[in-house]
Amino acid sequence: MPIFRLGREIVFPHPEESDPSGLLAVGGDLSPERLLLAYASGIFPWYAEDQPILWHSPDPRAVLRTADLHVPTSLARTLRRGRYELRLDTAFPAVIRSCAEAPRPGGGGGTWITPDMLHAYCELHRLGFAHSAEAFVGDRLIGGLYGVSLGSVFFGESMFAREPDASKVAFVALVRQLARWGFELIDCQQHTHHLARFGAVLWSRSCYLEALARCMKRPTRRGAWRFDPEEPR
Repeated sequence: MPIFRLGREIVFPHPEESDPSGLLAVGGDLSPERLLLAYASGIFPWYAEDQPILWHSPDPRAVLRTADLHVPTSLARTLRRGRYELRLDTAFPAVIRSCAEAPRPGGGGGTWITPDMLHAYCELHRLGFAHSAEAFVGDRLIGGLYGVSLGSVFFGESMFAREPDASKVAFVALVRQLARWGFELIDCQQHTHHLARFGAVLWSRSCYLEALARCMKRPTRRGAWRFDPEEPR
Protein backbone atom coordinates (compact mmCIF):
# COMPACT_ATOMS: atom_id res chain seq x y z
CA MET A 1 0.00 0.00 0.00
CA PRO A 2 1.27 3.56 -0.71
CA ILE A 3 2.53 5.75 2.12
CA PHE A 4 1.38 9.32 1.59
CA ARG A 5 3.86 12.21 1.70
CA LEU A 6 2.38 15.33 3.29
CA GLY A 7 3.10 18.83 2.07
CA ARG A 8 2.25 22.28 3.40
CA GLU A 9 -1.50 21.83 3.08
CA ILE A 10 -3.00 20.67 6.37
CA VAL A 11 -4.81 17.55 5.20
CA PHE A 12 -4.55 13.81 5.78
CA PRO A 13 -5.62 10.82 3.72
CA HIS A 14 -8.39 8.71 5.22
CA PRO A 15 -7.09 6.48 8.04
CA GLU A 16 -8.31 3.39 6.19
CA GLU A 17 -5.51 4.08 3.69
CA SER A 18 -2.92 3.06 6.34
CA ASP A 19 -0.59 0.15 5.62
CA PRO A 20 -0.90 -3.07 7.68
CA SER A 21 1.36 -1.66 10.41
CA GLY A 22 -0.86 1.41 10.80
CA LEU A 23 1.53 3.82 9.06
CA LEU A 24 -0.46 6.31 7.01
CA ALA A 25 1.70 9.28 6.01
CA VAL A 26 5.15 10.86 6.21
CA GLY A 27 6.18 14.48 6.54
CA GLY A 28 4.25 17.64 7.22
CA ASP A 29 4.83 19.46 10.47
CA LEU A 30 3.76 19.48 14.12
CA SER A 31 1.77 22.71 14.03
CA PRO A 32 -1.20 22.88 16.41
CA GLU A 33 -3.60 22.93 13.45
CA ARG A 34 -2.16 19.74 11.94
CA LEU A 35 -1.94 17.92 15.28
CA LEU A 36 -5.54 18.74 16.19
CA LEU A 37 -6.78 17.64 12.77
CA ALA A 38 -4.81 14.41 13.14
CA TYR A 39 -6.31 13.52 16.51
CA ALA A 40 -9.82 14.44 15.39
CA SER A 41 -9.31 12.12 12.39
CA GLY A 42 -7.98 9.13 14.36
CA ILE A 43 -4.31 9.75 13.51
CA PHE A 44 -1.28 10.47 15.70
CA PRO A 45 2.46 11.12 15.20
CA TRP A 46 4.98 8.53 16.37
CA TYR A 47 8.57 8.48 15.18
CA ALA A 48 12.18 8.51 16.37
CA GLU A 49 14.54 11.48 16.30
CA ASP A 50 16.44 10.16 13.26
CA GLN A 51 13.22 9.71 11.23
CA PRO A 52 10.85 12.06 9.40
CA ILE A 53 7.49 12.71 11.03
CA LEU A 54 5.45 9.51 10.75
CA TRP A 55 1.65 9.50 11.13
CA HIS A 56 -0.21 6.38 12.28
CA SER A 57 -3.73 5.01 12.58
CA PRO A 58 -3.39 1.43 13.88
CA ASP A 59 -5.92 -1.35 13.37
CA PRO A 60 -6.94 -2.59 15.87
CA ARG A 61 -6.90 0.35 18.29
CA ALA A 62 -6.59 0.13 22.08
CA VAL A 63 -9.30 2.10 23.86
CA LEU A 64 -10.69 2.41 27.36
CA ARG A 65 -14.27 3.47 27.93
CA THR A 66 -14.30 5.64 31.04
CA ALA A 67 -17.32 3.70 32.30
CA ASP A 68 -15.32 0.46 32.11
CA LEU A 69 -12.34 1.51 34.24
CA HIS A 70 -11.12 -1.37 36.41
CA VAL A 71 -8.91 -0.60 39.42
CA PRO A 72 -6.88 -3.59 40.65
CA THR A 73 -7.31 -4.31 44.36
CA SER A 74 -3.74 -3.47 45.34
CA LEU A 75 -3.91 -0.15 43.51
CA ALA A 76 -7.25 0.68 45.13
CA ARG A 77 -5.54 0.31 48.52
CA THR A 78 -2.79 2.69 47.41
CA LEU A 79 -5.39 5.22 46.32
CA ARG A 80 -7.20 5.01 49.68
CA ARG A 81 -3.96 5.64 51.56
CA GLY A 82 -3.68 9.03 49.84
CA ARG A 83 0.10 8.96 49.84
CA TYR A 84 0.39 11.09 46.70
CA GLU A 85 -1.01 14.56 46.13
CA LEU A 86 -2.75 14.55 42.76
CA ARG A 87 -2.98 17.59 40.50
CA LEU A 88 -3.97 18.50 36.95
CA ASP A 89 -2.12 20.86 34.61
CA THR A 90 0.29 22.32 37.17
CA ALA A 91 3.52 20.87 35.71
CA PHE A 92 2.89 19.97 32.06
CA PRO A 93 6.41 20.73 30.73
CA ALA A 94 7.99 18.77 33.60
CA VAL A 95 5.68 15.80 32.94
CA ILE A 96 6.44 15.57 29.23
CA ARG A 97 10.18 15.98 29.85
CA SER A 98 10.03 13.23 32.48
CA CYS A 99 8.19 10.97 30.02
CA ALA A 100 10.92 11.62 27.45
CA GLU A 101 13.61 10.73 29.98
CA ALA A 102 11.88 7.60 31.34
CA PRO A 103 13.63 4.27 30.58
CA ARG A 104 12.08 2.39 27.71
CA PRO A 105 10.79 -1.17 28.17
CA GLY A 106 13.61 -3.67 27.70
CA GLY A 107 16.27 -1.16 28.67
CA GLY A 108 16.58 0.43 25.23
CA GLY A 109 17.78 3.99 24.86
CA GLY A 110 16.23 6.90 23.02
CA THR A 111 12.71 8.26 22.98
CA TRP A 112 9.97 9.07 20.50
CA ILE A 113 9.34 12.34 22.41
CA THR A 114 11.81 14.36 20.37
CA PRO A 115 12.61 18.03 21.13
CA ASP A 116 10.21 19.04 18.34
CA MET A 117 7.47 16.86 19.83
CA LEU A 118 8.07 18.31 23.28
CA HIS A 119 7.80 21.85 21.94
CA ALA A 120 4.67 21.03 19.92
CA TYR A 121 2.77 19.50 22.82
CA CYS A 122 3.76 22.28 25.19
CA GLU A 123 2.23 24.63 22.63
CA LEU A 124 -0.96 22.53 22.58
CA HIS A 125 -0.98 22.78 26.37
CA ARG A 126 -0.60 26.56 26.18
CA LEU A 127 -3.60 26.62 23.82
CA GLY A 128 -5.65 24.52 26.25
CA PHE A 129 -5.80 21.23 24.31
CA ALA A 130 -3.05 19.16 26.01
CA HIS A 131 -3.20 18.23 29.69
CA SER A 132 -1.23 16.47 32.39
CA ALA A 133 -2.17 14.50 35.48
CA GLU A 134 0.51 14.59 38.17
CA ALA A 135 1.44 12.83 41.40
CA PHE A 136 3.51 14.70 43.98
CA VAL A 137 5.14 13.98 47.29
CA GLY A 138 5.52 17.41 48.81
CA ASP A 139 6.94 19.57 46.03
CA ARG A 140 8.54 16.63 44.21
CA LEU A 141 6.93 15.38 41.01
CA ILE A 142 7.14 11.60 41.15
CA GLY A 143 4.75 10.43 38.44
CA GLY A 144 2.23 11.45 35.84
CA LEU A 145 0.96 11.33 32.29
CA TYR A 146 -0.07 13.66 29.50
CA GLY A 147 -2.31 13.66 26.46
CA VAL A 148 -4.61 15.65 24.20
CA SER A 149 -8.31 16.36 24.69
CA LEU A 150 -10.91 16.96 21.97
CA GLY A 151 -14.65 16.52 22.27
CA SER A 152 -15.32 13.73 24.78
CA VAL A 153 -12.07 11.84 24.07
CA PHE A 154 -8.75 11.98 25.91
CA PHE A 155 -5.88 10.81 23.69
CA GLY A 156 -3.27 9.41 26.07
CA GLU A 157 0.34 9.87 25.02
CA SER A 158 2.84 8.78 27.67
CA MET A 159 3.39 8.31 31.41
CA PHE A 160 6.28 8.01 33.85
CA ALA A 161 6.84 7.04 37.49
CA ARG A 162 9.70 7.61 39.90
CA GLU A 163 7.97 5.80 42.77
CA PRO A 164 5.77 2.67 42.78
CA ASP A 165 2.28 3.16 41.31
CA ALA A 166 2.68 6.93 41.00
CA SER A 167 1.65 7.09 37.34
CA LYS A 168 -1.12 4.52 37.86
CA VAL A 169 -2.66 6.53 40.69
CA ALA A 170 -2.57 9.67 38.53
CA PHE A 171 -4.14 7.74 35.63
CA VAL A 172 -7.02 6.37 37.71
CA ALA A 173 -7.72 9.79 39.20
CA LEU A 174 -7.75 11.33 35.72
CA VAL A 175 -10.09 8.70 34.25
CA ARG A 176 -12.51 9.12 37.15
CA GLN A 177 -12.49 12.89 36.67
CA LEU A 178 -13.04 12.54 32.94
CA ALA A 179 -16.02 10.29 33.62
CA ARG A 180 -17.53 12.95 35.89
CA TRP A 181 -17.09 15.48 33.08
CA GLY A 182 -18.91 13.23 30.62
CA PHE A 183 -15.92 11.97 28.63
CA GLU A 184 -16.60 8.69 26.86
CA LEU A 185 -13.25 7.37 25.65
CA ILE A 186 -9.56 7.19 26.46
CA ASP A 187 -7.58 6.52 23.28
CA CYS A 188 -4.71 4.28 24.42
CA GLN A 189 -3.37 3.84 20.85
CA GLN A 190 -1.35 0.65 21.38
CA HIS A 191 -2.43 -2.36 23.43
CA THR A 192 -0.32 -3.23 26.48
CA HIS A 193 -0.83 -5.62 29.39
CA HIS A 194 -0.54 -2.62 31.71
CA LEU A 195 -3.51 -0.86 30.08
CA ALA A 196 -5.51 -4.07 29.74
CA ARG A 197 -5.48 -4.38 33.55
CA PHE A 198 -7.42 -1.11 33.67
CA GLY A 199 -10.04 -2.34 31.20
CA ALA A 200 -8.56 -1.28 27.85
CA VAL A 201 -9.72 -3.38 24.92
CA LEU A 202 -9.02 -3.58 21.20
CA TRP A 203 -11.46 -2.08 18.69
CA SER A 204 -11.31 -2.30 14.94
CA ARG A 205 -10.30 0.92 13.24
CA SER A 206 -13.77 1.32 11.75
CA CYS A 207 -15.40 0.92 15.17
CA TYR A 208 -12.99 3.43 16.69
CA LEU A 209 -13.53 5.99 13.92
CA GLU A 210 -17.30 5.70 14.29
CA ALA A 211 -17.07 6.34 18.05
CA LEU A 212 -14.56 9.14 17.50
CA ALA A 213 -16.87 10.94 15.08
CA ARG A 214 -19.65 10.79 17.66
CA CYS A 215 -17.37 12.07 20.44
CA MET A 216 -16.11 14.95 18.29
CA LYS A 217 -19.64 16.39 18.31
CA ARG A 218 -19.27 17.15 22.01
CA PRO A 219 -17.72 20.47 23.09
CA THR A 220 -14.01 20.42 23.93
CA ARG A 221 -13.13 21.15 27.56
CA ARG A 222 -10.42 23.64 26.71
CA GLY A 223 -8.12 25.44 29.16
CA ALA A 224 -6.46 24.52 32.44
CA TRP A 225 -8.00 21.53 34.20
CA ARG A 226 -8.45 20.99 37.93
CA PHE A 227 -9.85 18.09 39.90
CA ASP A 228 -13.36 18.65 41.23
CA PRO A 229 -13.10 19.60 44.91
CA GLU A 230 -14.22 17.13 47.55
CA GLU A 231 -14.56 14.29 45.07
CA PRO A 232 -12.98 10.89 45.74
CA ARG A 233 -10.10 10.09 43.39
